[in-house]
Amino acid sequence: MPDIAFVNGRFLPWKDATISIDDRGFQFGDGVYEVIRTYRGAPFELAAHLNRLNRSAQQLSLSQPYSKAQWTQWIHQGLGQAGYQEAKVYIQITRGTAPRDHAFPPEIPPTVVMTIRELHPLSLQIRQDGVSACTSEDLRWGRCDIKSLNLLGNVLAREEAKRAGVFEAILVKDGLVTEGSLSNVAAVQSGTIITAPEGPRILSGVTRTVLLGLAGKEDIPVEERFLSVDSLYAADEVFLTGTTLEVLGVVRIDGRTIGSGRPGPITKTLAARWSILTG
Repeated sequence: MPDIAFVNGRFLPWKDATISIDDRGFQFGDGVYEVIRTYRGAPFELAAHLNRLNRSAQQLSLSQPYSKAQWTQWIHQGLGQAGYQEAKVYIQITRGTAPRDHAFPPEIPPTVVMTIRELHPLSLQIRQDGVSACTSEDLRWGRCDIKSLNLLGNVLAREEAKRAGVFEAILVKDGLVTEGSLSNVAAVQSGTIITAPEGPRILSGVTRTVLLGLAGKEDIPVEERFLSVDSLYAADEVFLTGTTLEVLGVVRIDGRTIGSGRPGPITKTLAARWSILTG
């Protein structure tokens, strides 16, 4: 089964999927993106992802080339060609191709790229054992709620985690936990889930939203507020959420053991409910 490439309305062989060196996504990071995963070949929460793609584009005054119905058609067509049961769909829209100048160019068509690759989920052992993380200074720009191509801060934090030999970097700004380099972060204190509130300091994940809804159905209290690093260290549980991570327990941060040193009961409950939802 092949990985699938799509550029500006055409499916084409991977080796032929190219864009101009004058593309503003390459020159300035002037664009937005979205990542969608599938379960048993079907895209999960597709409408929510496309809504976020539209919102991100609107916030950057970026022309959205396709309607939700058209995107849905393209995505299903690509998934059908790829044939993967577990796949990761990556969509990127840039402002388009023009001579390099910081100001918006007049009336150029956007560049649209979509790729579909096989997704290799995390192993059951990793989920059962949990993962380690480090904290890292949040160096990102002031509109993290826009899913833009400006990911250098995330890249630097991710590299910091790699060099530290841990799974994820948890970002901290002005002493407060925001999110992870590729995830949202939540802690559990005395049976209550605490996670950073929606707003410009985080990218509110689709998985985060679904899981908070599942917590409500389980009568697990949720507080959306910022936590200090010391409060994070002292939490009973910490977990990550994300499109490809789902819900993943964190058992050590900066070398400090979190809770019992194993994924806690609320993390396990949410993971079990997620499996039912997507199974």
